[in-house]
Amino acid sequence: MDVDAATQTMIDNMPAKTGRSLDEWFVVVDAAGFAKHGQIMTHLKSEYRVSHGFANLIAARALSRGLSSTGDDLVEAQYDGRKAPLRPLYDRLVAEVSAFGPDVEIAPKKTSVSLRRSKQFALIEAPSANRLQLGINLRGTAPTDRLRAAGGMCTHRVDVASDAEIDAELIAWLHEAYEQA
Repeated sequence: MDVDAATQTMIDNMPAKTGRSLDEWFVVVDAAGFAKHGQIMTHLKSEYRVSHGFANLIAARALSRGLSSTGDDLVEAQYDGRKAPLRPLYDRLVAEVSAFGPDVEIAPKKTSVSLRRSKQFALIEAPSANRLQLGINLRGTAPTDRLRAAGGMCTHRVDVASDAEIDAELIAWLHEAYEQA
């Protein structure tokens, strides 16, 4: 099942599982007045006992209503202006990861790009004009000086400031995360 089919199944099952359709949840979200994904999720989970998965979907869809940006537009915006010199590093990482298999999904967001298989295995961000920050999900892997421990959606972080840093070691970590996803 591809991501779009899985999402559509969740939307179809939403009334039975949560008591409301997606459009009805939009009314709840709009009335609450929250503008951030995490705030919406917390509200839905605590006030309405919506599961994490449904809360995430509702929040994402509520916030993306009316946005017409394509994935390419989102990536272009991330590497505009001072961050433009980082675009070749991003492109190289995407090319390397895409070679892992036909099931790699590149999913641009407003400030990052998720790399997914059946679930997210890495995340590319450009937090400054000097480096990319690569989040990698490597459960059970001890951190090193380069592969730093991280919290949140990724277990580890690696900074990438030059093409030379996209080396065999980094690609191996990404491939391992892909295999675990």
